[in-house]
Amino acid sequence: MRIAIIGGRGLIGMAAARELRAAGHDAVLLSRRAEPGETVDRFEVRQWDGRSADELARIVDGMDGLVNLAGESIGKGRWSERRKQVIVDSRLRPAWAIVEAWPRLKAPPAVFVQASAMGFYGNSVQPVDESSPAGTGFQAALCVKWEASTQAVAQSSTRRVVIRSGLVLDRARGILPQMMLPFRLFVGGAEGSGSQWMSWIHIADEAHAIRYLLEHEEASGVYNLTSPQPVTNAEFGREIAKALRRPYWFKIPAFALRLVLGEMSSLLLESQKVLPTRLTNSGFEFQYPNLRDALADLLSSRSQNG
Repeated sequence: MRIAIIGGRGLIGMAAARELRAAGHDAVLLSRRAEPGETVDRFEVRQWDGRSADELARIVDGMDGLVNLAGESIGKGRWSERRKQVIVDSRLRPAWAIVEAWPRLKAPPAVFVQASAMGFYGNSVQPVDESSPAGTGFQAALCVKWEASTQAVAQSSTRRVVIRSGLVLDRARGILPQMMLPFRLFVGGAEGSGSQWMSWIHIADEAHAIRYLLEHEEASGVYNLTSPQPVTNAEFGREIAKALRRPYWFKIPAFALRLVLGEMSSLLLESQKVLPTRLTNSGFEFQYPNLRDALADLLSSRSQNG
């Protein structure tokens, strides 16, 4: 297969591209910043501004699949009204361009993967899976709009898959380095009560799941991309402390996080116990279902060197 990945230079995009290549497929990375003939890790990079339907149609016409990972990180900067609008626009504008481009394709991709996030479920103390309704709050409302933005593609002959990703763990990028920093400085501990659930996934399993869903023609609709073994914030912190051989003792009160981060503190304080029911029922096997094993792999010398 030849797969175009919007947002292909990001953490998940690059991991998915490498996973596809390892399985004998080809990936083309779409980026707002690209020079003619540019390559990254031997992948072709094509420039796309995230808005032009005509340009997107020229790029993806004849491709076997399209993966849309476009979107600003929600974990950078306080959620001012302006910042919220940037986050929303960075997801919806590329999606609208995809929908506009689709009828112009002579040979549309057979499969389309639309990114979303576990924030869809809001604050979920009880276990939730793909059959659960949307929650409330900014994250949930954002995910509802994000998923609906490309729903029109499902009305074509293209198979559409929506992936609701959890906290994607990677040694060098994403949330894990931020979570490890206090422990490296010997001030690590629980955030808030520590009882809130955290649903996570190893970057290797995230990439493998995307390839799995692209390859399996029976896969369509929503899939949670999270480990089948979520943990509490306190458990997560203790595992980091063990992996780094650091103490676990310094608790950050919830009010302090709210004071510093504002509404964005919900990323740390709200509970999300999300289960990948449809993915596991389909036969997908996680390489790292257990957090201790995932951290051991991510912090091993092999991972650091590779």
